[in-house]
Amino acid sequence: MQKDKIFQNLGLGKDVLEGGNLDVYSPIDGAKIATVKTDTPQEAKDKIAKSAAAFKVWRTVPAPRRGELVRLLGEKLRHHKEDLGALVSLECGKIYQEGLGEVQEMIDICDFAVGLSRQLYGLTIASERPQHKMREIWQPLGPVGIISAFNFPVAVWSWNAALALVCGNSIIWKPSEKTPVTALACQHLFQQVCKEFADAPDGLSELLIGERDIGEILVDDKRVPLISATGSTAMGRAVGPRVAQRFGKTILELGGNNAIIVAPSADLNLAFQGIVFGSVGTCGQRCTTTRRLFVHEDVYDALVPRLKTAYAGLSIGDPLDPKTLVGPLIDEQSYLAMEDALNHAKMEGGEIFGGGRILAEQYPNGYFVKPAIVEMPQGSNVREETFAPILYVFKYSDLDDAIARQNDVPQGLSSSIFTRDIQEAEIFTSEAGSDCGIANVNIGTSGAEIGGAFGGEKETGGGRESGSDSWKAYMRRMTSTVNYSSELPLAQGISFDAQG
Repeated sequence: MQKDKIFQNLGLGKDVLEGGNLDVYSPIDGAKIATVKTDTPQEAKDKIAKSAAAFKVWRTVPAPRRGELVRLLGEKLRHHKEDLGALVSLECGKIYQEGLGEVQEMIDICDFAVGLSRQLYGLTIASERPQHKMREIWQPLGPVGIISAFNFPVAVWSWNAALALVCGNSIIWKPSEKTPVTALACQHLFQQVCKEFADAPDGLSELLIGERDIGEILVDDKRVPLISATGSTAMGRAVGPRVAQRFGKTILELGGNNAIIVAPSADLNLAFQGIVFGSVGTCGQRCTTTRRLFVHEDVYDALVPRLKTAYAGLSIGDPLDPKTLVGPLIDEQSYLAMEDALNHAKMEGGEIFGGGRILAEQYPNGYFVKPAIVEMPQGSNVREETFAPILYVFKYSDLDDAIARQNDVPQGLSSSIFTRDIQEAEIFTSEAGSDCGIANVNIGTSGAEIGGAFGGEKETGGGRESGSDSWKAYMRRMTSTVNYSSELPLAQGISFDAQG
């Protein structure tokens, strides 16, 4: 698919893609695809002010009507799915099918949010006082700041945006400086929808293009009560305290060091598929990528050689080629981090299969690599996350030990066990099992559905996005007591005789 045709179909003209001060490169071949304009600090503050003004209008629009706007956005995304999916591949390097899948996630969360717009319910609570009713009411929160990472350049925005909008909030998006063009495309599509929708105030969605300094302005602004930030643990350590200092709220979606346990009763065909997809998808650049594999000693020799054979036969190359299964790393820095991690594993006694840069002659400015399998020494573990396709393999004999080693890392996002033993499955998902926000049985660590709350524990940040009751994070809780009697009974039996 031609780059210029993609831009044209998505409404991105030269006025947006040229003449700026931020060069944007495709990880496929390192070619410059755009030079976009960044926001100055004053422009960023002005956009936040505009968003705050839009919120005051949007919060008064009935929630089902707000849902109609999100429904129209979903329809717009359906119409542009192929072009936006191709742009995702072009700008962040994931294969085209994954790009399409990411846009489908956007469509799915819009559908979810439309239904949610009629279900923003609270509770009626029994009061201890006669002829009183106590209610819990959820109210719009305010402008929501969204900070997204390069690896899911559009889906993460939509998870937050769709819910925030139906909850009555305006949105301000700071995308990764590595993937601003997909953000510009989404903003353009959203603005088109707003033109078709009479009740959308100007400034309902604002886009901030820039590097860390622009993100800091968003994080520090008291007019933005909620910051939802997706990225590295290091980023979360910077964002969390700054927002907390001003008593703001955060949704933090940070690193993952995800593990799969393969039990002796496992269906090895299922396990094989889940492991390969989970470990090499998006070239290992998912927060839910499978990074560690604990295989029972009884099935180790049946599974691990089969994984090596699959790794040796992976189709690696241009992500826009439908035959490709693994695209490039995002940039040279990611490649060097992968090399460092493999060197460190070798020093610790790991046996490495795969790894190394390929296609350098064809793509001198693209960083394509062979995914690596590293068989680690007995009793070892890997506590640091490397955002690259490295699968560390460990042998185990006792399930309790495997679960303990799985949990013995700072991160707590996604986990999985492959087993046909119901007791093992129940242990894994019990209070004594996985300590992750996601604990799967007989499916891999990646590919979460939007219907469930997405997020993790420990250094993963504790935030939840997407489905279930995650919408509550985008609202403020109000407790309201109504007295419909002719008396005023006081709490704790206090008697106060007022004269006047």
